[in-house]
Formats: sequence, structure tokens, C-alpha cells
Amino acid sequence: MVEADGGRARSDDLSRGTNQTGVRLYNERLLLSLIRRHGALPKADIARRTGLSPQTISTIANALERDGLITRQSPLRGKVGQPLVPYALNPRGAFFLGLKIGRRSSDVVLLDFTGNVLGRIHEPHPYPTPQIALALAQRGITELTAQLNPAERARIAGFGIASPFELWNWEAQLAAPPDVLESWRHADIRRDIAGISTWPVYLHNDGTAACAAELVLGNGQHGEDFLYIFLGSFLGGGVVLNGHLFPGRTGYAGALAPLPVPVPGGFQQLLRSASIYVLADRLKSAGIDPQVLWLDPSDWGALGAPLDDWIAEAAQSLAIACVTAVSIIDFRTIVLDGAFPTAVRARLVEATRAAFAQFDRQGLAPFDIAEGTIGFGAREVGGACLPLLANFTQDREVLFKENS
Repeated sequence: MVEADGGRARSDDLSRGTNQTGVRLYNERLLLSLIRRHGALPKADIARRTGLSPQTISTIANALERDGLITRQSPLRGKVGQPLVPYALNPRGAFFLGLKIGRRSSDVVLLDFTGNVLGRIHEPHPYPTPQIALALAQRGITELTAQLNPAERARIAGFGIASPFELWNWEAQLAAPPDVLESWRHADIRRDIAGISTWPVYLHNDGTAACAAELVLGNGQHGEDFLYIFLGSFLGGGVVLNGHLFPGRTGYAGALAPLPVPVPGGFQQLLRSASIYVLADRLKSAGIDPQVLWLDPSDWGALGAPLDDWIAEAAQSLAIACVTAVSIIDFRTIVLDGAFPTAVRARLVEATRAAFAQFDRQGLAPFDIAEGTIGFGAREVGGACLPLLANFTQDREVLFKENS
């Protein structure tokens, strides 16, 4: 479940056209979501896609343009009648901060309204602590927003946190001292960051946050229903149903880490074969410094046999996860992404497809195994997408439903 500090005041520029809880009206969200998904659209196309009257679209578009959230583009000429004027999202219309708390590194980013990363602070560490996370959040607030002028700072809509849940339960994988693990049991990182933030603060599981980034900023080719799997230090994921993020009753929807997969002599959790910490252990055994995995996730260099063996093992386990998932929900796509170079992602997807082809697929709905589009930064970008989802899309009812 996403938690948000809703008591913070928002900019007057961003609050116009909202109801008493500060949530933009449904039709405004609908128009913004359409433009985000399809790119610049003229009023006639928006009316056709929504069923709203041209007059209603004009009223909404004019209001959003006054708010600085959309801008008019150059007219489309060469057709019969009046030239069509497309509307596009204004990149400077709103800004979002996102923090990822990771096992071996943490990151904070500043995102604009179209999803461009305007700045990033990357901090490797032996293990995360609440103090490290809070200090990094403060650096992000101070350093990343320094590039914004006062009017733009007033357009920051929130601070999102992407963090593994129950960090104190991952003793073997986290490799942190007992007192650090215990400190996470008692920490309330959302509350602590809310104490230093001028804006509302949102918290979600890191796998679901990464899924949110793929949903909001991805290429839109995965369909309305997809399972998203992210391989970081730990394995996680998220679920999209009917075009909306589905966090589930407890926020763990798509958290595939505990899924049992067969190994000689029994079963083990998927986490223990398809996580990067497993590759780190293999590198260490081969005499290779595993720090290369965390210092620059975009370039691992040549890792040789340990990487080859890890891809093969992870792909076999991921293929089992794909069969299991599609046996329950007929996802159109299984999306694989992770904190690794794009070449590694491509190899992992191909190996998973090959492993899946060996299974008996009778009775399974057809689906694709595809590469993600965000890459190693998906969790922190996903954190920044949480306030975007909460304030400017139609996903709020899903994200912020009460736990029952």
C-alpha cells in the first residue's frame, strides 16, 4: 500500500481544478493520461478517444494550458478545414523526486513531467541504513532542486520512495550487522523524509515502483495486462491489469521472490537464483571484485563464465515463473528488466525465451517475454512516478485504496 503525507500544501498553480482532497478532476486526468500515452494530440482526436464533446475538451485543455501542464504545438497543415493544433505535455509543468533504497547502492533522482531525469545522485554502500537513506534524500532535495527556479520549485508535486519491504528479514542477502537490521524494523523512513520535505511523501515496494515506471514511461507495447519482473540485488516485480497498476491487498502483488523453483534435491526460492547478489557471490568466488556490479550498472565490462552461468540459471528459473504466472492470469506480456547493462538484459530475455520453449505449453494463453524499457534506474524513477501517478493519472483509486 502506498502511504502519503497528505497534509502538505501544494502549489496554487497545480491545485486549480482539483476537488477538496487536492486530486485533479477525472476528465483532466483522462486528458493528461491520453497525451502521455499517445503523444501530442489535437482536440478532435482527444474528443474521439474519450467520447467527450469538443466544447468540453476545449474547456479542459484551456484550463490545463493555463496551469502550465500542457502546451500548444505548431498547427498541422495540409488537411481540409482549419489546421489542427496538437497539445503536448509541458516538460516543466511538474517535477518529482524519487529515492531508491538498495542493497549495495541507493539513488535519488529529479524527474520532469515527461519523465526526463534531470539529475541523479548515485551512492554505493556496503548495506543501507535509515541514516544513509535520510541523508541521501536530503542531498536530493538540496542539490537536485537547485537547478530549478522558485516558480519551478513550486511545481514539485511530491517525493516518492521505492524500498524493499521488511529489510530486517533479509539477513543473508543484505549482509548487514544485526543492529542495522533491527534499526530497519523500527524505522519509519516515510515519516523521516516527510520531516525534511516540503512536499507530500509516498512510499511503495521497490518492485512495484519500478513497474510503475514501466507503466507510465515505457513504450506502451506491453498491452493492458503485464507482469513486470525486476532483477536487482533482490528480485521483485509488479502487476498491471487493465492498464492500471495493481499493488494488491498488501502492496506485494508481483513480488515473485518467494516463488519456489526446483533444484537438485528439492526447491528454493526464485530469489536465490534470479537476483544479482547471487552473481556477486559467484564473482567473489572467482576472484573478481563484485563492486563492478554496483559502481556503474550500465557497464559491467567482461565478467566471463560467472555471468554466463548466472544468466543460464536465472533464465531457467524465470521461465518457470512465467509459466506459473500465466497459468494464473493470462498476461499478454512478461516484462524483464533489471539493474544491469542493456546487453545483459537482452541476453537474459533470449535465454528465458529459450528455456520457456522447452515447457509443455498446452492450455497456456499465448504471451510474449519482452525487455523492459527503463533499465537499471527503474526503481528510483519509479519512486518519482508515485507522486505523478497520485496527482496526474487515473491510477489514484488503485494506488491509494485502504487495506482491508
